Amino acid sequence: MQFEKTIRNGTLVTDSETRTGDLGIVDGRIAAIADRLPVGREDIDAAGLLVMPGGIDSHCHVEQISSNGLMTADDFHSATVSAAFGGTTTIVPFAAQHRGMSLPKVVADYHACAGPKAIIDYGFHLIVADPDEQALRRDLPALIAQGYTSFKVYMTYDMLKLDDYQILEVLDLARRHGALVMVHAENHDMIRWIAKRLLANGHTAPKFHAVSHDPLAESEATSRVIQLSRLLDTPVLIVHVSGIGAAAAIRAAQVLGAPVYAETCPQYLFLTAGDSDRPGLEGAMFCCSPPPRDEQSQEAIWQGLANGTFQVFSSDHAPYRFDESGKLPKGDQTTFKEMANGVPGLELRLPLLFSEGVGKDRLTLNQFVALTATNHARIYGLDHCKGTIAIGQDADLALWDPERRSTITAAAIHDNVGYTPYEGRTIVGWPITVLSRGRTVVRDGQLLAEKGSGMFIARRSPGPFRVERKPNERFRLFSSLVARPPEPAAG
Repeated sequence: MQFEKTIRNGTLVTDSETRTGDLGIVDGRIAAIADRLPVGREDIDAAGLLVMPGGIDSHCHVEQISSNGLMTADDFHSATVSAAFGGTTTIVPFAAQHRGMSLPKVVADYHACAGPKAIIDYGFHLIVADPDEQALRRDLPALIAQGYTSFKVYMTYDMLKLDDYQILEVLDLARRHGALVMVHAENHDMIRWIAKRLLANGHTAPKFHAVSHDPLAESEATSRVIQLSRLLDTPVLIVHVSGIGAAAAIRAAQVLGAPVYAETCPQYLFLTAGDSDRPGLEGAMFCCSPPPRDEQSQEAIWQGLANGTFQVFSSDHAPYRFDESGKLPKGDQTTFKEMANGVPGLELRLPLLFSEGVGKDRLTLNQFVALTATNHARIYGLDHCKGTIAIGQDADLALWDPERRSTITAAAIHDNVGYTPYEGRTIVGWPITVLSRGRTVVRDGQLLAEKGSGMFIARRSPGPFRVERKPNERFRLFSSLVARPPEPAAG
């Protein structure tokens, strides 16, 4: 067989195996894996490098208008370029519905943004803010059938939050149609109550954002949505977990056998609430929801990555510039309740975790691959083509120099944010060559991919619905009593 491209002499790493070997690529897919392969028409010598699956970032906000009307700093070109330089070859951002918006139109609008700009492959989650009868009975079933097999709901934010009844309706639909529900779990009224009193007493600085988002707001909402999920025996994934209480609630549910999955992000390993306590409004650059906590919480999150509490490690890239277009909509009069929530992290997600996780023996190489690629593919229905090194899979690959030492600076990052909360941190390990479907998109610091060369990937039923799992007896009885009338055919 004549290979279009070969990668030879590298150390191949998957979630379950580490070995030396060669890869042969044909038509954008891995066609052969062997100890030795003949040189292809193009040959990459990977001696001394780790050859790993390209990362999948299943939680990022790209070219998205927030519920407060603020547009993120990154469009689909700058975001996918930044992702590729950091070793990520697939992103799954959100097609975000706001109240009163048609879900099919939302999806069409996001495709119009992504298609001409993305340089790597992408899918979409849906954000469901208006689960009315049209959405629940027609639009969502039709979109799930078209490959949009996950959606996110919020338990906080005035313009996005759903009440428990609405969440149950969404969970019920997801169970019947095989879609995964992602949940932003914070108690809205706890946050609102604390914030009102802080502002009334003149406490407006960014550091009070973390005070208002008390850890109990996260742990209470996490525990509550777990019980809603268990009521319907429906898989659920808690996103961006930051604190000890929430992690403990998730672990306890998993021990009981509940189908509860969880995600965490770089900000909860590398930032603390103290970072937001800076002169003037500088602390706003470190504010996101939930906020970073303390050193004890960081350690709990590391433990959760190592022991399987967290299946996926995402960036939650929410890029807002440090000016009136983003973080500071009212200039120097902006209070902690008015600034845009979110921190950038798309490009640094993998290098940070590699350096501090693998490099400091907190994680194995195989765990690193699982947390950053393979588990994302399995959980979100991409594993038919993404997330591992195997014959027939897309040749989405990142070749890492495990010894490369670099100091993080905003000037060296390829997003459009203008700052990084990790400025000045020294890390070891970086992807130096990145392939997407066999195309070399980044090599030695040079971008080689054109706008619009990325592809939309329709996703299959998420992995949690493909695992044989017997519903508990309580649910069997319950479901027989409250079965919903049949729905009309989708479309």
